[in-house]
Amino acid sequence: MKLEFIESGRENLARIMRGGSLKDRVLPLLPTFRDRALATERARRVPAENIAALREAGYFDAVKPAAYGGVPKPFSELVDANIELASACASTGWVAGLLSAHQWLLAMFPKAAQDDVWGENPDALLCGSYAPTSVAEAVEDGYRLNGRWAFASGCENADWSLCAAILPAEGERKPVPAFLLVPATQYEIEDTWDVAGLAGTGSKTLILSNVIVPKYRVLTFPDATSGRTPGARLYAQAGLFNMPLLTGIPSCLASAAVGAAKGALESYVASTGTRFTRGAVAGGNSRMAEFATIQLRVAEAAASVDAAREILLRDVARAEELAGSGREFTIEDRLMSRRGQSFAVNLALRAVEALNASTGGLGLNMDNPVQRAWRDANAVGRHISMNWDAVGTMVGQHMLGLEPKGQY
Repeated sequence: MKLEFIESGRENLARIMRGGSLKDRVLPLLPTFRDRALATERARRVPAENIAALREAGYFDAVKPAAYGGVPKPFSELVDANIELASACASTGWVAGLLSAHQWLLAMFPKAAQDDVWGENPDALLCGSYAPTSVAEAVEDGYRLNGRWAFASGCENADWSLCAAILPAEGERKPVPAFLLVPATQYEIEDTWDVAGLAGTGSKTLILSNVIVPKYRVLTFPDATSGRTPGARLYAQAGLFNMPLLTGIPSCLASAAVGAAKGALESYVASTGTRFTRGAVAGGNSRMAEFATIQLRVAEAAASVDAAREILLRDVARAEELAGSGREFTIEDRLMSRRGQSFAVNLALRAVEALNASTGGLGLNMDNPVQRAWRDANAVGRHISMNWDAVGTMVGQHMLGLEPKGQY
């Protein structure tokens, strides 16, 4: 690794000298991202300009090891900033949150893997396809990958990908799901993303053919979800990198729904506060703000967004504190993180449903931020990690003394 390249240079010095919280640095970008939201959706990918602006703000250094040019902050600070980012453009929030959180996930891999990614390019970003639907073939000193990896959000903004696959049995070890690191030069992107929600995330399909991945570029799911990873040992003094995978990544996913609901509420209040009805049956030329039903919808949405944000940030902060203590995460610790993430999305859905149902005919316009937020939040809610039926059932099983069935 060219460590001298990482530790030197004016760009890295500028990062270190940046002051203020991550949210403070993101807020000035929001008006531009909001103005681009419709174009982002129609392009079906996050603009390179958005990624460049976030890079300049240090967004992708927030949960990255300092040894590789990062300026590590609490994971909760990333989640909080991502709520604001998603309030302007949920697709940008979804992709940027993942690209930044994947810096944290890469830090769980062996040092040699981190050297491969960041050694030549300390600004490298990673997308990912998490469903281990393919089986890796064992070869000398590594694994061979062939197949299709779907839902790789932000793949056109990334330099590497985390491709999930099942590793074959080896000795006494049974087959196990794992992440395998693959550079963008070794896969093709197939445009399979034409959807109703989070359309701007560019969550397309990666095609891999006869790709060999060395063993040191592999991280198993059991290691990642327990927090017992090579990176956790490498950065043992930094609690940030001792957190289990599913206390972090899904929190960034949930933040996209909470942010979308926050943005919908802001847009709804701004437009409805000055709007008058036009229909004679409903009472023409009446101020919509004076309707009790409208007032209740605003209050319900505001309470739901506030509660969602509080639950999400509280649980991330709790996971950080636990990681810093050095105590191993129990099943209950991990399930409580999953519960908060999914229920925060459930509350965000409640908020956008309350608002979108009363936008009237104008709410059908594709440039209406409320209907876009409604579609985007519902897309987040359909992700298996965020689906309340799946996560809530798992939590209930544990509380009733049964073995939890699901991702935790």
